[in-house]
Amino acid sequence: MSAQTIYTCVDGKGHKRTSDRPIAECLDREQYELNPSGTVRRTVGPNMTASERAVAEAKEKELAEERARVAEEKRRERALLIRYPNKGVHDGERAEALGQVDEVIRAATKRVVELAAQRESLNTEFEFYKKDPSRAPASLKRQAEDIEHSTGVQKRFLSEQEGEKKRINARFDEELVTLRKLWALRAAPPSR
Repeated sequence: MSAQTIYTCVDGKGHKRTSDRPIAECLDREQYELNPSGTVRRTVGPNMTASERAVAEAKEKELAEERARVAEEKRRERALLIRYPNKGVHDGERAEALGQVDEVIRAATKRVVELAAQRESLNTEFEFYKKDPSRAPASLKRQAEDIEHSTGVQKRFLSEQEGEKKRINARFDEELVTLRKLWALRAAPPSR
């Protein structure tokens, strides 16, 4: 039975070699795989050294990560388009998100007002001990401290909620930049 494939190469000493399988003496150089007719079927590259393999693997890993990043970005863009098919839907969701934070801010502001009223009531009681504040009952002092602490907590919370509104607006602004491009691409007539 005749060989179906022939390998040929020129070895390191300049001799032409031929075999029915890859040639060991030419593993470090290019070999040609020939058809039975003598035409080149394919070129077999040289075997890589360990460092060359490491570089090639690192490059392949980098390319795979880039492909994954691009695929993830496209997936996110598709999800954005599905979630926000137009600007009205996007604006509505922004308003809803900000509305929820505004509701929390209103509740916290109401609590600050209540605490201020409680503090006024305590100040009236402290008027009795104005000449000698050290004679004020410990429970009254503790109530005043609790109110001060609670007021401080509520004010910090209000500040955090203002930061949350800025974060929400920033997120929606960032999405809107991407969405405008995607909406424009979707609205553009297909190119021929």
